[in-house]
Amino acid sequence: MATLRISLSDEEINRLEELSNRERLTVEQIVRLSICDLIGQSDDAFRTSAKRVLEKNAELYRRLS
Repeated sequence: MATLRISLSDEEINRLEELSNRERLTVEQIVRLSICDLIGQSDDAFRTSAKRVLEKNAELYRRLS
């Protein structure tokens, strides 16, 4: 099994932790389920989701580069 390391903003991690507590799952479980859901979608659905995320976070990505 591979390990993936990602950086999240304080707001993103806070929201993940709130969701984790509310759903009584670990943050890792939430992330894993989200990834499984995303990669299980059709290619068109994936492209639409990816485009939405990229557009939503464009300013953040610009600042990080």
